[in-house]
Amino acid sequence: MVRVKDSTRGALIVFEGGDGAGKSTQVSALAAALRSAGHEVTCTREPGGTPLAEAVRALVLDPSHAPVDATTEALLFASARADHVSRMIRPALERGEIVLCDRFVDSSVAYQGAGRGLGTEHVLELNHWALQGLVPELTVVLAVDPATAEARRHHRGVAVDRMEAEDSAFHRAVNAAFLDLAARSPERYLVLDAAEPAETITRTVAARVAPLLPRTPGGAR
Repeated sequence: MVRVKDSTRGALIVFEGGDGAGKSTQVSALAAALRSAGHEVTCTREPGGTPLAEAVRALVLDPSHAPVDATTEALLFASARADHVSRMIRPALERGEIVLCDRFVDSSVAYQGAGRGLGTEHVLELNHWALQGLVPELTVVLAVDPATAEARRHHRGVAVDRMEAEDSAFHRAVNAAFLDLAARSPERYLVLDAAEPAETITRTVAARVAPLLPRTPGGAR
């Protein structure tokens, strides 16, 4: 995918990885650190982030709708993303805010492109309009093996959705796709071992993010 220079004043930081990698934990921790430093932060997720996108999320992840055709699934995620970008992410960036997103386009590439076998390039092309030229300043990939991820999901004690319920081969393909995407553009990715202590991961991410941030009203990054 060709990176298009974005004119917004904020910064988009994305967290990616398999289910159970700890993305939500890291979004919350980084948001707290950035807010304490004086930054305006918007936290969001995909699929979701807007009423329409959340409705799509509930529909497409509901196990009662299985099986869902892979192309249908990819189109639903792309439509949710288009609404999310236009109604939430881009306006927040234009206000100068830092947007922290739990999943973004790489999840579609990994889950539908690799996991469902649609092809990563086809899924990237499908999402071209949805992204409106938007590329994250940084994507943090939390690499986790399927066995560890499954244990974490079990520990949470919540019902699994359609994606989480897939077999280990599916999740291995997804994890490999995230690492492949990071290898293609290492300058805008940070790959970390999700098995590291959460506090260690947060410190590493914060240090990597710092040079990418807009200045606060007080002049600090």
